[in-house]
Amino acid sequence: MAHAYTPGLRVVERTTIRKERILPIAGKVIVAKGSRVKAEDVVARAELPGAVSSVNVVNQLAIAAEEIHGYMLKKEGDPVAKDEVIAETRPWIKWFKNEVRSPVDATVETVSQITGQVLLRHPPRPVDVTAYINGTVVEVREREGVTVETEGAFVQGIFGVGGEVSGEIAFACDAPGEVIGADMITGAMSGKIVVAGELITSELYERAASVGVAALICGGLHDRDLRELLGYDIGVAITGHEPIRPILIVTEGFGPIAMARATFELLKANAGRHASANGATQIRAGVLRPEIIIPTEEGASAEAETEPAAPASAGLTAGSPIRIIRDPDFGRIGVVKTLPTGVARVESEARVRVVEVEFENGETAIVPRSNVEAIERW
Repeated sequence: MAHAYTPGLRVVERTTIRKERILPIAGKVIVAKGSRVKAEDVVARAELPGAVSSVNVVNQLAIAAEEIHGYMLKKEGDPVAKDEVIAETRPWIKWFKNEVRSPVDATVETVSQITGQVLLRHPPRPVDVTAYINGTVVEVREREGVTVETEGAFVQGIFGVGGEVSGEIAFACDAPGEVIGADMITGAMSGKIVVAGELITSELYERAASVGVAALICGGLHDRDLRELLGYDIGVAITGHEPIRPILIVTEGFGPIAMARATFELLKANAGRHASANGATQIRAGVLRPEIIIPTEEGASAEAETEPAAPASAGLTAGSPIRIIRDPDFGRIGVVKTLPTGVARVESEARVRVVEVEFENGETAIVPRSNVEAIERW
């Protein structure tokens, strides 16, 4: 039987999902192996060193650099408050006294007899890493972080922006091809992950932001609306660091494209359930897809397949569901009808390996294999 490999998206009803939650620098893990955690729970914590402010004491006091220690009221390691005096002169006439005050709340890090400057270290910035998903801590890395495991539904999208959020899944549409208006986003959707149908417009996004929606999931998005939202064009770098709420997850592509029915039905079956979502996307130098994870409720029983540790190529065979990812049929969903052997000449005159695709309406098309993406379903 003919067989081919192509990149693919995962849309599975039940799978085992593991997420590494690692600190950017060494810190402290605050949960134990075997602990049950919620998505919002902090599992590890570290402190990033604060910024440094320089105070030119010798210039302000008009003294020599080697004399600085004789005028300091604070020594290295001492805490200081903003506007607290850290150095002063001691003239016979008090009206001639000069003082140097700290510009910030800080700790005295260095008093230099070479430069005559005092370096003040700002308070450290705490960094908390949350569990991201409801699950169980299955591995602890001392001072680094943990691995959290859960079983549940797993849905990948084509493109997303914004970081990690969690909340209840809600629906603003009744069908995967429905284009909704801004009035369909209500205050009851605050803090929720909202499925919004075929297309998200800038008007719809602004309405969702105003009511505090955590995430918007849709089939398609116009690039002009994305540019208006971010204020710049997305390049090839990884997304996910944009400080936006709601985050966006596009399941099909750019433009008005109905959400794949399998994706819509899986999300619909989990309406009202708690989920986690992440818009981070990277196409080159290692594929990273936006995702929605819906942990199975405790006590539910079903067999789970294991999610691979890294994205794997999906095999194409007759009957495999696929999505066209380039024009002229961009965004259409179908199944592999046949996988012709050898190469064939396509419309562009190139000779490439092809796949025969059958669409839902019974139409067929011969498409270069590089123009399709596998959809892994349950």
